[in-house]
Amino acid sequence: MDNQTTVPYFLLLEFSKNWHLQLLHFFLFLLFYLATITANFLVISAVALDNRLHSPMYLFLLNLAVQDLGSVSVIVPKSMVNSLMDTRQISYFGCVAQVFLYISIAACDFSVLTVMAYDRYVAICNPLHYEMVMNWKACTEIIVWVWVISFLYGALHTSSTFSVSFCSNVVNQFFCEVPHLLNLSCSSFNSAEAGVLVAGAIAVLGCFTFIIVSYGMIFKAVLGIPSEQGRQKALSTCIPHLLVVSMLTLTGCFAYLKPSSNSPTYSEYGLTVLYSLLPPLFNPIIYSMRNKNIRFVLSKLCRA
Repeated sequence: MDNQTTVPYFLLLEFSKNWHLQLLHFFLFLLFYLATITANFLVISAVALDNRLHSPMYLFLLNLAVQDLGSVSVIVPKSMVNSLMDTRQISYFGCVAQVFLYISIAACDFSVLTVMAYDRYVAICNPLHYEMVMNWKACTEIIVWVWVISFLYGALHTSSTFSVSFCSNVVNQFFCEVPHLLNLSCSSFNSAEAGVLVAGAIAVLGCFTFIIVSYGMIFKAVLGIPSEQGRQKALSTCIPHLLVVSMLTLTGCFAYLKPSSNSPTYSEYGLTVLYSLLPPLFNPIIYSMRNKNIRFVLSKLCRA
């Protein structure tokens, strides 16, 4: 069986057979999408327009906001259009594009969060060497390498996922999610995809361990800061990052460790919304609420 000829398109999950409920689904997703775009665009604008935020930490934060915009734009508009037009179809190559972009951006997200942990470690534990280690040239090279490696991983993941023959084209999810696509495979075991998943799991575990160790050393250094104001300043930049890392890790576990059923339930649908839509919305909110500099710049932009 040739998967490109036998499966010319996939059928995504239908929220409801009632068109009015489909319309409700469209408006709810539209609200999520507009809120996510607005929150991330505000962070991007604040960092781009204010010279005081032109530092490595905010460069990484800007990249995170761009990635969050990308991740929701890959999956939400298609779901909204399907609900509005009362259809379920996504083309084969549209599904391939969704998987490639979503996986690449997710890998990029976690990589940037790992680099941000190192940035905070150097800034707090070795402040005298910070400008030498985290200079603009080094940070730009890091960001470029993060994007390149993430897109290479996304290409590898996508090619291994779609290297199989599909015995069905019904995806029990509102976007082309890898575990649900693998359930459609005619073969019971995909060695290429298993290898990619193991490599990805090892990379994520390594990054998560690095983040935890970095923050262990950061909190040890923070406890040694004599002034209360100094401790609060250090923690104000660390706590939002830890919240974002925890959210991304927990939601990622939901995505790939939960068993994907052949008969989808509303609870499974709700969990999917939780890990695919909420992190891109809450990441900028967490950072802007906890970061005094971003709050100040945003308030200035709103008054202008």
